[in-house]
Amino acid sequence: MAEETSRSQPAGPAGAVKRKAGVPVWRVGKPDAFLAGAVDTARSALADIARPADIGEHLAAKSEGERVVTHLFESRLPGYRGWQWFVTVARVARSKRATVNEIGLVPSEDAVLAPEWVPWSERVRPEERAAAHADAGEEAQDAGTHDGEGSPSEAGSPATEETAATAATGTAAEVAAEADAASAPEAAPEADED
Repeated sequence: MAEETSRSQPAGPAGAVKRKAGVPVWRVGKPDAFLAGAVDTARSALADIARPADIGEHLAAKSEGERVVTHLFESRLPGYRGWQWFVTVARVARSKRATVNEIGLVPSEDAVLAPEWVPWSERVRPEERAAAHADAGEEAQDAGTHDGEGSPSEAGSPATEETAATAATGTAAEVAAEADAASAPEAAPEADED
């Protein structure tokens, strides 16, 4: 019969250890004795999805609740150092038959995981942020609509008039829609034939 084992226990609230993201937190309690002994059932179910060479030794039987146990096996998959295969088995009351519910891989405390995601605003150093703002300011000064006729800064040039109209009334699409509406011929009212 397998005993419940644990590689690392989290410290209490006073000396709380920050857990890795993605590493499961297991319930504390004695697993169902029949299900904890179903190691062969768990291993054969795992052999259906993984090569036997990729399945290591049985590490633990963890209680998931009443009549639900998760068996952990060492993973020998290349690139998954510190990960563990898991097989969750369950049974109905008074039954002596284990049913496989779920199979997969979970990271342990020793697993190699991607670092936690950090928002861009917190990853960028202040000097990089200042340089980005300076570049954005230069681009804003250099930017301007220019159609090739005259200078964008010349009064009366098409580019300047378009920019002024857009700033005064809205987007260029709105200005174009208003211009189309103004130039469209009005429909003549139909005359009554009496």
